[in-house]
Amino acid sequence: LDLGTGTGAIALALASERPDCEITAVDRMPDAVSLAQRNAQHLAIKNIHILQSDWFSALAGQQFAMIVSNPPYIDEQDPHLQQGDVRFEPLTALVAADSGMADIVHIIEQSRNALVSGGFLLLEHGWQQGEAVRQAFIFAGYHDVETCRDYGDNERVTLGRYYQ
Repeated sequence: LDLGTGTGAIALALASERPDCEITAVDRMPDAVSLAQRNAQHLAIKNIHILQSDWFSALAGQQFAMIVSNPPYIDEQDPHLQQGDVRFEPLTALVAADSGMADIVHIIEQSRNALVSGGFLLLEHGWQQGEAVRQAFIFAGYHDVETCRDYGDNERVTLGRYYQ
């Protein structure tokens, strides 16, 4: 499951690399869902289901072995929002309340009901949020929590396993 799929880049890469897996991707914005569906068609990727959903709202009762997300994680006061390419991105795809942590914490908490026992959650986050994200995973009962660094040696993706 890819939450907040946007253009579908992450979900489509997973579907392409793992043709033996069925991938579900969701986004709350209808335009993003349409774009991800067009991208899937253009790439002739068949093992993907792209739905409109506000995080888990359209997925009631479904469980997944892995959930990935690059959710909004930038603080609304971050000066970088006025620089570079991010100026042209929809703010809802970038900005979250509570110093950028609101959507991350929501996903960590809600994913517990959507993961099979022993399932993985992987979340991209800001380079300065690694410790706070690890603590949120641990507080929510995840195990084997670790953070991976990006090519600039910044903490960028935190993952953990949840056992029912």
